[in-house]
Amino acid sequence: MADLRGKVAVVTGAGRGLGLAYAKDLAAAGAHVVVNDIDEAAAVAVAEAIGQAGGTAVAQAAAVGTGEAAQALVDRAVSAFGRLDIMVANAGVLRDTVLWKMSDEDFDTVVHVHLRGTFTCARAAAVRMREQGDGGRIICVGSPTGQRGTFGQTNYAAAKAGIVGMVRTWAMELARAGITVNAVIPVAATEMTRTVPFLRTHIEALDRGEKLTPFARRALALGTPSDAAGVVTFLASDAAADITGQAIGVGGDRVSLWSHPQQIVSAFADDGWSADALAETWPTAFGPHVQSVGEPIPQPEGKRA
Repeated sequence: MADLRGKVAVVTGAGRGLGLAYAKDLAAAGAHVVVNDIDEAAAVAVAEAIGQAGGTAVAQAAAVGTGEAAQALVDRAVSAFGRLDIMVANAGVLRDTVLWKMSDEDFDTVVHVHLRGTFTCARAAAVRMREQGDGGRIICVGSPTGQRGTFGQTNYAAAKAGIVGMVRTWAMELARAGITVNAVIPVAATEMTRTVPFLRTHIEALDRGEKLTPFARRALALGTPSDAAGVVTFLASDAAADITGQAIGVGGDRVSLWSHPQQIVSAFADDGWSADALAETWPTAFGPHVQSVGEPIPQPEGKRA
């Protein structure tokens, strides 16, 4: 069992869904938790539920994104529990539509909450953890969309890809301070995934009280939010002290490690490449190695794609 007794965690967007599961699991492992949500009533309800289950939590309502909101979360952790050890940057929103219909507001809202919110919360946490001088854990939440792309999610893909890029950078910058930084790439049945066509029927089955099929839990890596919580608690624990800069997938029965982008093939031309030289070389040198886009959708056995 992960032992987080004496540790203090902030979880953003913890009023429901994945954030709620993360907060409860961290508290069950002994951490004192600051439950953040834009919905104050939801944050208070979660903090009270954690207390009723034997844990310790306080609520802090705030809309993440600004530096002021991030600092308020860190200050709440310090005033309530004396320190900050774990920052889980989870809060997010969706504004899905295709590129040619996406408004500036749709784009800015999602990037502000996901990307800027992760940045400001991580920055405030890093400052406090460096002052304390005994390390810490920053755990950010990405998405398969940020890794592979998803139709209709320009804003969300940009934000989630950016989060993983920041994680890799922060892992280097904060290593000397003993602060690990990792990204979790979860798939779970939440209101945010309900809109995904190939997941909807499985989520509706859960709504009816049915169990997820082995195909859903393994091939699609779809589970409940609680199925994804263990990886966050693990990354917050001493057992993960040497893990940093990673993107770790979790969902259903599956945990996975995402690769980092790398060059897979290269060719050289004296004095550089002209357009004509590339046109001649591309089909044989690069064409066989071009990468796919979008998340491959497994099909149940016996069903054609």
